[in-house]
Amino acid sequence: MSETVLIADDHPLFRQALSLAVTRVLPDARIVEAGTLAAAAQAVAGAQDLRLILLDLKMPGAVGYSGIAMLHAECPSVPILVVSSAEASVAADEVRSFGAIGFLRKDSDLAQIEAAIAQALGGKAVRAAAESPQTPLDAIRREVAELTPMQFKVLLAVLDGQLNKQIAHGLGISEATVKAHMTAIMRKLDVSNRTQAALVARSLGLDLRH
Repeated sequence: MSETVLIADDHPLFRQALSLAVTRVLPDARIVEAGTLAAAAQAVAGAQDLRLILLDLKMPGAVGYSGIAMLHAECPSVPILVVSSAEASVAADEVRSFGAIGFLRKDSDLAQIEAAIAQALGGKAVRAAAESPQTPLDAIRREVAELTPMQFKVLLAVLDGQLNKQIAHGLGISEATVKAHMTAIMRKLDVSNRTQAALVARSLGLDLRH
């Protein structure tokens, strides 16, 4: 069975360029494309032998760095290489803290993209030229990256201002399960209530009002 690479970007022409780069590095790869975060999550759930995810930060359904955290929670063993127009000095270290293997600017040339894809497939971190030093927030970002898919969905619902009853209805789980997830989330974020959890999440770039 051929190995699968997911390309998640809302620009068809750029997806085509990434497809070309992937086929040069991994000629037999099965390439799956997604134009929204929801489509990417669906593709991840159904993909066989997924080797790599190429992800744009700004695409429909993505909230700050939520796309990375969500897909990393769904498949923590699969490397995620962020390919974005964001400033490397701002985003490069943050995307890795949320679970990505590295960051690459969209204006990189084809040779640089191919090299980054090869590094990511080999499990090597892809570093941008201008990355800022680690900060205390990076440790918290790593905790967010360790949330389960359901815990992350609960956290996003809290950010959206939903009550436990609404969250339970929206996710198809019981209120008791929501409370259990919130307890685990607060423990991982080292906070004592849901308001503090929301504040921490917003400080990490997960604010739904972005």
